[in-house]
Amino acid sequence: MITQKTKYALKALMALGSLGKDGALTIEQVAKRSGGPKRFLEHILLDLRKAGYVGAKRGRAGGYFLIREPERISLGELLQQIDGPIAPLPCLSRRSYRKCDDCADEETCQLRHVFGSLFYNYLLLIESLTLRDLLERPETIGESLGVEAGEAPARENGASRQGG
Repeated sequence: MITQKTKYALKALMALGSLGKDGALTIEQVAKRSGGPKRFLEHILLDLRKAGYVGAKRGRAGGYFLIREPERISLGELLQQIDGPIAPLPCLSRRSYRKCDDCADEETCQLRHVFGSLFYNYLLLIESLTLRDLLERPETIGESLGVEAGEAPARENGASRQGG
């Protein structure tokens, strides 16, 4: 599950990405377009600036702008940058690997095996998606997964649920 901070970061990047190469938005404009609280967005945009996603310029025509092209902003990389490790188990993390305290043998661990397979497929998908995908074809991302817009994937019993 992504955090509220990540949701606001994605929405802010989408607002900036919709401007094109030479556009910039003030913090107030980012807040209005993304629906995020200004104070929270100030911290998020500072983090995104430090991470090299956005730049800022002062002055009358100033504001925040994208430094990277939207197709070079990986959603997987962004999630890890903002929320830290995204692996379901510490022993599956590439950047923050840690042996599980209660695991005697990783090779035979059933949890690691099952979650490792799921996580690998999740990584393949999330790392292949970019900000450009969110800007240009958000509805086709779900379609390619067999999920209708606004609908969660079907659960094991065959039922599905709306929302997230």
